[in-house]
Amino acid sequence: MASSRDRQRKLARAKLDRQLARRAAAAKRRRQIRAGVGTVLILVLVVAGSAWALGAFDSEPTDTSAADEVCLWTPQNTEGNSNLKDVGQPATSGLPVTGTRPMTVVTNQGSPISIELNLADAPCAAASIAHLASQSFYDNTKCHEIRPEGALRCGDPSGTGLGGPTYSFYSENLPTAPEASPEASPAPDAPPTYPKGTVAMISNPPGANGSQFLIFFKDHTPTEEAQYPIIGRVTEGLDVVEKIGALPTVDNGAGEKVKPEKDDVVIQSLTVGEPVLDPASPADSTPSGTPSPAASGAPEASASAS
Repeated sequence: MASSRDRQRKLARAKLDRQLARRAAAAKRRRQIRAGVGTVLILVLVVAGSAWALGAFDSEPTDTSAADEVCLWTPQNTEGNSNLKDVGQPATSGLPVTGTRPMTVVTNQGSPISIELNLADAPCAAASIAHLASQSFYDNTKCHEIRPEGALRCGDPSGTGLGGPTYSFYSENLPTAPEASPEASPAPDAPPTYPKGTVAMISNPPGANGSQFLIFFKDHTPTEEAQYPIIGRVTEGLDVVEKIGALPTVDNGAGEKVKPEKDDVVIQSLTVGEPVLDPASPADSTPSGTPSPAASGAPEASASAS
């Protein structure tokens, strides 16, 4: 039978073996951790070196895509407005932003009306009208209102004031509103906000422009904030517009006496020609017409778009 001293020796030996095993396991774990850290560090250095070689740490080039994107077309809600007509959308970039673009409106009321669209101040309106014209959007539609401001309202195939394409765009070249003053009134010799022959967009709500436009046959200066962004001017055929403006009007069903009595002012065709570059402007100039503050918050979708 083993003596008490032998048993103590065996117990001490077993304890020492366990301590040595734990130390060995701990040392093994430390070696594994160091090896793992070393591997990760090597990988980081390899990746960083590759990225440096490929120029990842060079200064980033300026993003010019936003500058190239001239216009933004906002989709409209077609579910609540059956008067909207889907003919696609114009391009958003690569649009002409200098010079002018000819537009010809042929009506059943006389000689053609020639219009000069302003590409520098209203590039998006010009692009939209050109796109719609290419889709025959305006052909055989009526000018459904003779406005009390002295303007002919056209461009709504439905003739309701609610029609247009399935997109809208912000106002450009909106005239500055006159300063409000209870004592002051416009100077007698001040130029009108909308001279006779002016072509402007009209929309409902203001700022959500689509296809409808005004042709002024009288000078007009609003007493409140201007709402019609100017897009061009009549160069020939103003006498035809004046003739139409003199037609008698009747109630349009909404309490406004603006509807042509015989309801027969028809746009037989509307065409837009190629851009004419302004020799005084560089070909790569940016548009000077910018969205108005009110238009920058234009609704994303509206059941009543013009």
